[in-house]
Amino acid sequence: MSALGALLSQQPSSGRTMGLRSQLALAAVCAGYAVGAAVGWGSPGLALFMGDFGLSAAALIAAVSCFLYARAAGSRFRPAWLLFSLSSAMAAGGNAVWGWYEVVLGRPVPTPSLADLFFLCFAPPAIVGLLVLAKRPVTRAGWVCLVLDAWLIGGSLLTLSWSLALAHTAHVANAEGESVARAALSLAYPLLDIVLVSMVLALHFRRINLNRSAVNTAIAGLALTVVCDALFTAPLLRSVYHSGQLLDAGWFAGSLILAYAPWGVRRDQDNAVEVPTPEPRAVSRPIAGSLAALTPYLAAAVCTLGILYNVVEGRRVDRVVVLTGCAVVLALVLRQAIMLLDNIALTQELAQKENHFRSLVQGSSDVIMIAEPSGVLRYVSPAAAGVYRRDAEDLVGAELSSIIHPDDLGGVVHELRRFLAAPSREEPTTRIECRFGSGTGDWLHVESTVNRHQGGLLLNSRDVTERVRLQAQLQHNAEHDPLTDLPNRALFTARVGQALGGRRAGDPGTAVLFIDLDGFKAVNDSIGHQAGDELLVQAARRLQESVRTSDTAARLGGDEFAALIVGDGTRDQAARECQVHEIADRLRLRLSQPYRIGTGEVRVAASIGVAFAEPSITPKDLMRNADLAMYRAKAGGKDRVELYAPQMQADVVRRSELATRLRTALRDGEFALLHQPVVHLASGTVAAVSAQARWRSAQGILFTPAEFLRVSEDSDRAAELGTWLLEEAVEQAADRFLAGHPVSVSVRVSAARLLDRAFPPGSVEALLTRHGLPSGALMIEVADSDPRISFDELEQRLVALRRLGVRIALDGFGSGYAAVNALRRLPIDVLKLDRCLVEGVVESARLHKITSGLLRIAGDLGMQSVADGVDVPEQVRALRAMGCTHGQGMAFAGPLDEYRLRHTLIRGKYPVPGAGGAAQPVLAGGAIPLQSRSHDETPVPPT
Repeated sequence: MSALGALLSQQPSSGRTMGLRSQLALAAVCAGYAVGAAVGWGSPGLALFMGDFGLSAAALIAAVSCFLYARAAGSRFRPAWLLFSLSSAMAAGGNAVWGWYEVVLGRPVPTPSLADLFFLCFAPPAIVGLLVLAKRPVTRAGWVCLVLDAWLIGGSLLTLSWSLALAHTAHVANAEGESVARAALSLAYPLLDIVLVSMVLALHFRRINLNRSAVNTAIAGLALTVVCDALFTAPLLRSVYHSGQLLDAGWFAGSLILAYAPWGVRRDQDNAVEVPTPEPRAVSRPIAGSLAALTPYLAAAVCTLGILYNVVEGRRVDRVVVLTGCAVVLALVLRQAIMLLDNIALTQELAQKENHFRSLVQGSSDVIMIAEPSGVLRYVSPAAAGVYRRDAEDLVGAELSSIIHPDDLGGVVHELRRFLAAPSREEPTTRIECRFGSGTGDWLHVESTVNRHQGGLLLNSRDVTERVRLQAQLQHNAEHDPLTDLPNRALFTARVGQALGGRRAGDPGTAVLFIDLDGFKAVNDSIGHQAGDELLVQAARRLQESVRTSDTAARLGGDEFAALIVGDGTRDQAARECQVHEIADRLRLRLSQPYRIGTGEVRVAASIGVAFAEPSITPKDLMRNADLAMYRAKAGGKDRVELYAPQMQADVVRRSELATRLRTALRDGEFALLHQPVVHLASGTVAAVSAQARWRSAQGILFTPAEFLRVSEDSDRAAELGTWLLEEAVEQAADRFLAGHPVSVSVRVSAARLLDRAFPPGSVEALLTRHGLPSGALMIEVADSDPRISFDELEQRLVALRRLGVRIALDGFGSGYAAVNALRRLPIDVLKLDRCLVEGVVESARLHKITSGLLRIAGDLGMQSVADGVDVPEQVRALRAMGCTHGQGMAFAGPLDEYRLRHTLIRGKYPVPGAGGAAQPVLAGGAIPLQSRSHDETPVPPT
């Protein structure tokens, strides 16, 4: 048992102990008063004081107690306790007035007096309070029966009391010539007591269920008070009564019991609320019901005894007795008639409900079964024929265990034993799910709600086979790719976790392969997504066929697949790596074979990254390692297998740290803008300047564009860096125009950035207008190196910029695979030769011819040309001879800050090697807006 359970089990015993102590204390006080009254209190004065003011104090205690409880109760029964408080207050006032006459004034109490008024006001509040506490009838017949029961009891008591005492009292008062007030007062006390007794008896069996102990105790206190009042009104006893006698002990005890009722009994009941007492309730309810049913007959018997008493004594039957007896008999007849009609209506209603529930059970689609404690089925509803394909009669008498699947029987028995051992109040029902045998030989998934029924079980069962199948299908869909039916990322991650944490935990031979189909996007773009889906299905089938049954092949999304190769316990790690590498290479060749799509064939390649398990590695880290190796395979030329190495993670961390520092640098203004002059090769004049960004970090490290631009392209700050570069270049160019240096500026912008919706052509026009720079003084240099860029959208965007007057240059010509296509479709003004064509133009005759041919094409198309990376005079001479119009590089100047750039512009030109030669450029003169490749580093000359 838990500590909390032990504590709860101890609380009721402590509550009962406290209740017993308070009851013993109450009994001791009442017994002490009774003993004192029996011996006369030792003196007549003390007897009068205790008989008057003692009773007043007890009644006052009861009034205060009931009043305080009524304020704290806060329920609909508060008025009842307030009325009990008022009734006790009246009793306290009457006894106080009685004591005033007898103790203070020392003379007899006059009749009538103020005390009589208080005593007469005692009964009405108590009667109304009992009515409030009664259980209210729900029908008119119930209200009529309540009134008739009260009259039966009251009339019977009136008949008996009139025969015994009241008639004699009335005759004596009439014979002695007493006043009407004294006669009425003599009869008022017993009549009110009769009414109060009638209400106590009539309502005793109709009391509320809430806090019954308190109500019963209050009724007992009032009943004891009424009994003492009845004895007091008896002529023989009243003639010799004086204050301080034993009869006062009854009134005293009744007041204290009423005072104790709400508090002592309430605390005892609250503390004992957790103690289940089903047995006494089960016995007391039939007894209470029997007594309630016998109430009218007992009342009639009392009335008969009253009449028989007069006959036996030889007295003439009084008219009051006759009239009262007739009224009691009439009330009994009426009550019996009402009860008969009510019983007939209840019988009809019961039969109707029985038919209704029989129809519900027989027409229900659920199967209702009743099993005996031995497990034998004694009732099965007709729905079994439709659900189980078995007749209900065939199942009756069979063992419940005989129709349950053997694999489920143990769990069902365990659950039923647990359920039957649990308290019914805490767990009234339970739910079990198992397989039942059907008449066709199949096993049906059945869900049953189980209730207790006369020591056995009541089962309400329904067929949930379709639901179970649907749940299994939903579970399968949640864990598998809908296109290829391979496990998805979630299930694959779970399988990797099982491989790393199961009996193969720590096996270094476990490996994860990440696979990416190279060229898949081109398939989607060229022949459609439906063909791409068919290719993925075939690739998944090949992957599934290439791994063992113990391994797992999965599709992670798009054209990315994965495979889990479970280790075989090999100790030789090198041999295992070689084996897995061979598996991955065979898989690469298998996935690279042609795919039959429709009537044609499609080829794609596969880049595969392999990562092996390490001690204490997590599934997430292992899959990350394989992913890094796969991207390294793609970066290394695609269509290859790459094993994971720790250096790959270090590179990722370095790039991530650099990207984080790049974000901070953009915010803190650590970037600076430099310009490299673009020189006209015929005259040596500065035709334009190329804007380049430099980053000098707070640690003093100077990052070249080749380092930080590669990071920024993969970060969220690429757009911010490009925007800063363009705005800064335009602003400084506008300042140079105002200073008398009208030199154009070129800014390199990637094709992806040009197609970004956040970079509309209108933003360029607004930028030029804001800084006052002519549109012809700006040239956008397009870096065309991404094969995913749509030429149609790029052409539309460049045409829009040309309409604004912005010049367009094609950067890196000679290195991009789509260079010729770009030259054919895009509105190009300037052709910029890639550095790789310029570096070997002097030494390589083959490269010399290629460069010469490209320059000839540019000249034929009417374009100007710029050679990037012109570092030595020999390159200048060769390029001039080929017809190249402009060049930039260390042969003239490196990137310059603004101060040195303006000094260069003032000088106006650079000496051109071989300018006096015979070779003439194809196009001479004219300043053009140009730009060098900002991602290639050109050393900055010392200041």
